[in-house]
Amino acid sequence: MSQSTQKKSFKEKLKIIGPSAIISASFIGPGTITTATQAGASYGYALLWAVVFSVITTMVLQMMVARLGIIAQKGLGAAIRDQFENLILKYSVMGFVLMSIFIGCAAYMSGDLNGTSLGIATLTGWSINVIGPIVGIIVLLLGISGSYKLVEKLMIVLVIIMSIVFITTMIVAKPDLAGIFSGVFAPSMPPGSIITIIALIGTTVVPYNLFIHSSSVQEKWNKPSHLKDSRWDIFITIGVGGLITAAVLITSGTLMRGVEVETVADLALQLEPLLGSWAETFLAIGIFSAGFSSTTASALGAAMVASSMLKWENGMKNWRFKTVFGSVILIGILSFILNFEPLEVLLFAQALNGILLPGIAILIMVIMNNKKLLGNYRNSLKVNVAGSIIVIICLGLGTHSLITAIGDFIG
Repeated sequence: MSQSTQKKSFKEKLKIIGPSAIISASFIGPGTITTATQAGASYGYALLWAVVFSVITTMVLQMMVARLGIIAQKGLGAAIRDQFENLILKYSVMGFVLMSIFIGCAAYMSGDLNGTSLGIATLTGWSINVIGPIVGIIVLLLGISGSYKLVEKLMIVLVIIMSIVFITTMIVAKPDLAGIFSGVFAPSMPPGSIITIIALIGTTVVPYNLFIHSSSVQEKWNKPSHLKDSRWDIFITIGVGGLITAAVLITSGTLMRGVEVETVADLALQLEPLLGSWAETFLAIGIFSAGFSSTTASALGAAMVASSMLKWENGMKNWRFKTVFGSVILIGILSFILNFEPLEVLLFAQALNGILLPGIAILIMVIMNNKKLLGNYRNSLKVNVAGSIIVIICLGLGTHSLITAIGDFIG
């Protein structure tokens, strides 16, 4: 691509979309949709600012790692590995990151399969216990195919489907525009909302997405002139992802204020007066898309972290990449079949993530200021200021997550 993005037509710009679609499809999972539904039901539009903040934070971090991948042609994992000369420090950091990502992805895989199955079960009436393993096997075959292009195109389709479903439901719900404006531009923290705020941010700013993005951009771009294309991809696709999350929160805040939410399926009941018999079907398609995309991204994230950090060649076609991908899926399928989600494992994964997120944010800041690696494309002062603020916030979120996990474990 020799032309700059600014000279392209809107249609041509849409063709640029790719790597960031995987990121959006990843963070719009059953967890995000359920959290957004609960946020709207409990606090109305008051926490919309947290969605906006989390999307901006995600864009800033993803732009940094995308720049790393395009300019240095190196994934975040490889950059972290090469950053340390001390062997003990190098392999300690590598070991912790690999363990944290793998355990986290495997621990939440069962929940992602459950969210996907819930959507199909609502549509077909089939048993969730049958659907879950079938979905897992489909995702497994997708990874074994070794085709990045296939995964990218699938994620774009799923993001489009989720956009249609959740944004349409928001419009049909006829929300209060003044209330939305206030929720976005007049930040507030209603009593008891801190946990929900942390959950909204934590389900959007996902550590393994940073590794996925730094590697996936290399499949599409390899020149400094491509940075504008990458930024356009990030602004549009992650922006749409944030809009989907906001749409769920707004719909819930309009129709479910004061209703106790157990699962996102509860939203279908509130949509029946507006959509009639189509309410369940329409929402089921959205829930399925969210679950399937998140399931695929979890396995992809674990495999890409290992591939980048251990410097495996040939990306998704490498047999070791496929082994890691398959292992995460198989653990998820087995956990789903046995209904095996021990609280200790989930709390351990939460505690690891509480340390991992701020740790990765700090490492990214160090790497992105490495003149030897990035030359004139290292962070500017403005980006460093924004990044430093994000690091401080990640430290706060991580500390809270760690303390909560330890408290729950002891309790």
